Amino acid sequence: MKEEIMERTKKLAIKIINFCEQLPRSTKYFVIEKQLIRSATSVGANYRAVCRAKSKADFIAKLGIVEEEADETLYWFELLLEINPKLKDKIKPLYNEMNEILSIIVASKKTARKNK
Repeated sequence: MKEEIMERTKKLAIKIINFCEQLPRSTKYFVIEKQLIRSATSVGANYRAVCRAKSKADFIAKLGIVEEEADETLYWFELLLEINPKLKDKIKPLYNEMNEILSIIVASKKTARKNK
């Protein structure tokens, strides 16, 4: 499962980077693009840190960081949709995949807390 999530987060980050390269070149998109790429790539990077946690508490704390970054990524997508609803077809699959990853992370965190 860990390897699957690592691969999914990496592939999604690449898709989001490629998506961002297609955004119009204007100030309003530039700021969101930068934040979206930062948060989306952070999900995978921080999940790798989860896999190297030194304790159960460290594992839970690191999952919390992944959760925050995934949720932030969803926020930037929502903002983009508010600015440009025409992007819906391009954003929807990326949003759905990040939301699914977020659900997995939240479930993992709950399980880890329960088994603490």
